Amino acid sequence: MSECMHLTLCICRIGAYTCFRTLCCKGQPPPRPEYDLVCIGLTGSGKTSLLSRLCSEATDNIGPTTGADSIKKYWSRYYQGSQGVVFVLDSASTDEDLEMARTELHSALQHPQLCTLPFLILANHQDKPAARTTQEIKKYFELEPLARGKSWILEGSSVDNIDAVKQSFTQLIELLEDKDQDTGRI
Repeated sequence: MSECMHLTLCICRIGAYTCFRTLCCKGQPPPRPEYDLVCIGLTGSGKTSLLSRLCSEATDNIGPTTGADSIKKYWSRYYQGSQGVVFVLDSASTDEDLEMARTELHSALQHPQLCTLPFLILANHQDKPAARTTQEIKKYFELEPLARGKSWILEGSSVDNIDAVKQSFTQLIELLEDKDQDTGRI
């Protein structure tokens, strides 16, 4: 049980954009930049399952990642070079786990290496009866005041609705492209 209360870091150092483009488009995609993303969230929130489904990989034998507590002090090293953040939370979790996810998201939004990056916040497990709506998550996590002036998206997700996840990543890519244009990088 306590394992579900630790933050698990999953690095998506593959070209998330390339992975996504091969799933949704026919033919060779036009040359576009690739982005390094960091994907974080509590154990059991569904990070690995969502990313695996997004890249058309099997999710049958995926279980919660363990051992995260022992490497937690090194996680900030993985933030270096990231251009965007995917934060996955279990919208059907217990109140205690939801509070821990809230604390971790607040910490990430204020981390010096992440605070200027676009965030995609996925309220996962929307297919479960106990799932909170994105509006409930937005209010409980106090996203409006906390993330004011930051680029962020909050969307519901489920491994059973991968099209919605793809659409969420499309929105994140648009934020990343906008950020590139704002900084003069194309």
